[in-house]
Amino acid sequence: MGNLGETLIEELTCETVFTIGGIGISESVVVTWIIMAVFLLAAVLLTRNLKVENPGRGQLLLEYGVTWIQNIGTGIVGEEGKGYGAYLSSVLIYLGIANLIGIVGFKPPTKDLNVTAALALMSIVLIEFAGIHKKGLRGWLKSFTQPIALITPINILEVVIKPLSLCMRLFGNVLGAFVIMKLIECILPVGLPVLFSAYFDVFDGLIQAYVFVFLTGLFIKEAIE
Repeated sequence: MGNLGETLIEELTCETVFTIGGIGISESVVVTWIIMAVFLLAAVLLTRNLKVENPGRGQLLLEYGVTWIQNIGTGIVGEEGKGYGAYLSSVLIYLGIANLIGIVGFKPPTKDLNVTAALALMSIVLIEFAGIHKKGLRGWLKSFTQPIALITPINILEVVIKPLSLCMRLFGNVLGAFVIMKLIECILPVGLPVLFSAYFDVFDGLIQAYVFVFLTGLFIKEAIE
């Protein structure tokens, strides 16, 4: 168990890779930049030579994949909030890759509490913006007194609770999966970890990405109702 504690501390420690203008750049930021660069390069390469008429099989497959991901975000917020679908789709792609990148030897950025906290803050800012944009500033402020003025403090507290719950749910599940995998490796080092890795490293990582996006979309939908 001592080794597990040391390994856990090592995994949660994000080392500073290099410094720019006195600002330390952590490993999670570098991995995020790598994900962004790969997707930017893939977007440039995959969108070359697109055709309006007689598209090839590769273009049709690409269009289907993009539409499918966009429909996930739009399906959560509905037609009224479809303008926020692009953000939800982008976060879904990032989190999906970030949770799976450990398979190729990188440390998942979502093991850094700063990353999950930043994503949660971005989401809550968008949620409150959606409410202000839909209801106006006066209507948004009035919504804190609904259904009765007595629960106004609770509604205000909820603004803080939402990003905290998004952050800790994502971080906690990723961390929990790592701890369980280490315990399984201690019990049976050969064979069994491979089977459970297929779940915790792949399936569970994708599920956590969807849950984060689903809750963000659900909060946006509530804000614009």
